[in-house]
Order: sequence, then structure tokens, then C-alpha cells
Amino acid sequence: MHQLIGDDMTNESPPWLNSTEEQAWRGLLRAFDQLVTRTGRPMQSEFGLSAADYTVLAELTRIPDGRLRVLELAKVLGWEKSRVSHHMARMSKRGLIEREVCSYDRRGVYVSVTPLGRAAIEEAASRHVEDVRRLFLDHLTDGQIAFLAEITAELVDNLARTPELP
Repeated sequence: MHQLIGDDMTNESPPWLNSTEEQAWRGLLRAFDQLVTRTGRPMQSEFGLSAADYTVLAELTRIPDGRLRVLELAKVLGWEKSRVSHHMARMSKRGLIEREVCSYDRRGVYVSVTPLGRAAIEEAASRHVEDVRRLFLDHLTDGQIAFLAEITAELVDNLARTPELP
């Protein structure tokens, strides 16, 4: 198993991460995992919504009619089509969303938030915002938040431009 950092660089391998790069990478992963876990627990225990449920409902309720094609939703979420399909099936069974075939393109499927789904996210949203502020935003300056917003926008844009390797 190779280390992520080190001095042994050859022409066949990418340059290893230096200690600052490794600290940034591993810190980003740890912070993300912990934030998702810590904001997700109350969503599940208090409101019966998984972190993924909340994310889907948040995306759907940002749109005026609360409806997106499944492939558009997959793109926005950065999920594989199969993950979206499986998750939509679970949410549909619980009455949070509904799926409908696109009338002008029989291969396309829309997913829309139901009144029950809208009520669920409206009930959970204030707790979620409270947790995001308490665990994340309140510990950063306005300048750090703006810089982080710039960094994450660049990362997301770069990921959208970079093709996946097999």
C-alpha cells in the first residue's frame, strides 16, 4: 500500500502530497463526514428524514413547481442514476415524493415533492439551519465563509469539467 505523502517520486507515479496538501485533503474529508453525520442524526431521530432525504427535498423545494427530471436531479446531487432511482423509490413509498412519466418524452421521468414531503422539510429546516450555524458557520469569519464559498464553487466547477476515469 502506498502512502499519500513521501519523498520517493518516480516518473510512473503522480507527485505525492506534501504534508500541507495531505492535511488539507484529509481535513476536508473528516470535516465533511462529521458535518454530514452530526447534522444528519437529528434529521433522522426527530423528523424521520435521512441526510439524503433532506438533500433531495431541499433541491426539489428550491424550484417553484417542486419538480425535476430524474436525470437533472441526479446531476444536481452528483449521484449515479441508479442511486437516485433507488432512493426515489424509498421516498415515494413514504409519500415524500412522487414520480410521473414525462408526457412529451415517455423515457423521461419527473420527480416532484408531495405536500407531505414539503411539510417534512419545512418542519425540519429550522433545526437543520440551527445545526449548520452551530457546527459550521459560527466558527468562521465572514471572510473565511466567502473564501470557502469561492473554493467549493471552483472545486464543483472543476469536477463538472473533468471526465471520470474508468
